[in-house]
Amino acid sequence: MELFSLSSLLLLSTLFLFNISKFVLKRRNQRKCYMLHYECYKGMDERKLDTETCAKVVQRNKNLGLEEYRFLLRTMASSGIGEETYGPRNVLEGREDSPTLLDAHSEMDEIMFDTLDKLFHKTKGLISPSDIDILVVNVSLFAPSPSLTSRVINRYKMREDIKSFNLSGLGCSASVISIDIVQRIFETRENAIALVVSTETMGPHWYCGKDRSMMLSNCLFRAGGSSVLLTNAARFKNRALMKLVTVVRAHVGSDDEAYSCCIQMEDRDGHPGFLLTKYLKKAAARALTKNLQVLLPRVLPVKELIRYAIVRALKRRTTAKREPESSGIGLNLKTGLQHFCIHPGGRAIIEGVGKSLGLTEFDIEPARMALHRFGNTSSGGLWYILGYMEAKNRLKKGEKILMMGMGAGFESNNCVWEVLKDLDDKNVWDDSVDRYPELSRIPNPFVENYDWINDDTMSFVRVD
Repeated sequence: MELFSLSSLLLLSTLFLFNISKFVLKRRNQRKCYMLHYECYKGMDERKLDTETCAKVVQRNKNLGLEEYRFLLRTMASSGIGEETYGPRNVLEGREDSPTLLDAHSEMDEIMFDTLDKLFHKTKGLISPSDIDILVVNVSLFAPSPSLTSRVINRYKMREDIKSFNLSGLGCSASVISIDIVQRIFETRENAIALVVSTETMGPHWYCGKDRSMMLSNCLFRAGGSSVLLTNAARFKNRALMKLVTVVRAHVGSDDEAYSCCIQMEDRDGHPGFLLTKYLKKAAARALTKNLQVLLPRVLPVKELIRYAIVRALKRRTTAKREPESSGIGLNLKTGLQHFCIHPGGRAIIEGVGKSLGLTEFDIEPARMALHRFGNTSSGGLWYILGYMEAKNRLKKGEKILMMGMGAGFESNNCVWEVLKDLDDKNVWDDSVDRYPELSRIPNPFVENYDWINDDTMSFVRVD
């Protein structure tokens, strides 16, 4: 009898441990987030905004005086944007002051369906549209009804039980927010497949007024977007490109100046547009600092964190008076991170973040080149940077990538990916990567073709 009781107890203990192990393993797999594939949008040649085309768009704005005209051209010349970015169709056709709902839908359809068609073609035999469990589409300035997620579901005839999320108003960091949403859903669903589409509609929001703080968006933002395929299914681990390590989000919108430094509004003449104030740099620095205070301890080795703490403590004790601030934050990010996708919001943002983090020219090169080739494509911009790294054969197995997204609110949303295999796909950079970074060093054509605009003796001239 005792032997039977002992055997029963042993059996129950084994079953208990087995179920516990199974539960732990299941939870661990659910928390995984693998990137299977990503695609970025590349427009046709007739959609490119070169020097002459940009100048014509500027000249069509009859609200500009000579000083505003000079300001725009100077900004374009120093923006870090090249000759091959893509513009919205209605602007290229001279209808920037009278966009239609059809223009907005056409722009979204072209970008979303181009990237999704390519993504499903590249993963044919692995994933089909009917396999998608979760769909997240983020477009900040366009929220039609039916939603854009419904438009995608209708186009690809996706399942009736698909979980769809349509995000708006989140700005340039919306792609990282979307990934965070997917990761959280993965924790409650096993063997799920998700699709994240990130883009922005430029055509209906082209600014036609003369407020300099609102003109900046015309100089920086360009048509673009991305689609990313994610899963937590263990069976796809060997096919995955990367694994998500962590996501951290920081929001400083409780501060009035941070909230209003990047905001959609109308100018005093009633022209709608996007206002970028001089407080933007300060808000971005504050949000990024808050974010990295949480993120870096998760990805940097303990040895580096201890070294930093000791050095900082010694400096506080030995420095009686405040010394001039040096570049860098004092931490060696390269001890835990090898690559950096800095939001390509503009040359000043890229260089400012690079300096504050103690990064080298090599580290910020991908962001600068993405800005030069494709411009600021809002929430899709980070994926063009990732594509550049891959096309340059920089991404090797085991290396980690820090993606830094910044957006209206003001928000800093960052994530870290671990590369699971050596990557070398030329992707959207296939026709231009070999010309970079050399192409970016060629003087901006605006400087040569419109140098007269800098001549102060021309101030009496009126631009009609």
